[in-house]
Amino acid sequence: MKQSSATVVSNREISPNTYLMWVEATHIATSAKPGQFLMVQCGHKHDLLLRRPFSIHRVSKKQVAFLFNVVGQGTQWLSTRRKKDQLNLLGPLGKEFSITPSACNILLVGGGTGIAPLVFLAEYAQSQGKSTTLLLGASTGESLYPSSLIPHGITFVPITEDGSQGRKGSVTDFVLEHQAQSDQVFTCGPISMYKAMAAQMQLLKKSVQVSLEVRMGCGFGICYGCTIRTRNGLRQVCKDGPIFALQDVLWDELY
Repeated sequence: MKQSSATVVSNREISPNTYLMWVEATHIATSAKPGQFLMVQCGHKHDLLLRRPFSIHRVSKKQVAFLFNVVGQGTQWLSTRRKKDQLNLLGPLGKEFSITPSACNILLVGGGTGIAPLVFLAEYAQSQGKSTTLLLGASTGESLYPSSLIPHGITFVPITEDGSQGRKGSVTDFVLEHQAQSDQVFTCGPISMYKAMAAQMQLLKKSVQVSLEVRMGCGFGICYGCTIRTRNGLRQVCKDGPIFALQDVLWDELY
């Protein structure tokens, strides 16, 4: 973990209210692992805004990318950053996804901006010679992550609730169909998606790792603001996660 200044390389809206930002941050780019995250200062220090957590979306040499939705004052400020602006980052933080060496076929399940850590994971899996399938759900085709940004070589299955692009329905409707050919399942999305997948666990019969996205205060285990209940007791998402086994989290106690 290291606090550092990063220079904005680009910042563009890739779908309504969703931005893709690339920054130059050598330390993070060279040490980050798929599943880890950054704490970003959104606003000037005198604004007293808490840092915001963002999954590491991609890395390229000295650069790091992350996705964000504009949902409040902090991310609105972030959306106005331009090339050569400076950001204050803390990271990389948290534990990474774990791919079993013997696994040959990887299934990724994303909901909305849950695609964020899965692209980094997909690229890493490909570098390890794994076959990778990505199921990605969104409410409409307009809000779906652009297919042009999906890494080459990945089997991409877009799913929209209104059927305007790809298959129609919820992304969780198609997990069982694809899991039979997969050795491991990795997922990131809203709590409602995790609860739906947890209800399918007896049928899934596979190891499922989830990336939890919750509100955080500090990002490294001091404030306990991101504490959740698991079958193994209380855990902090920032320090003990954000990666957890699907079956370990007590989903009925998360809202």
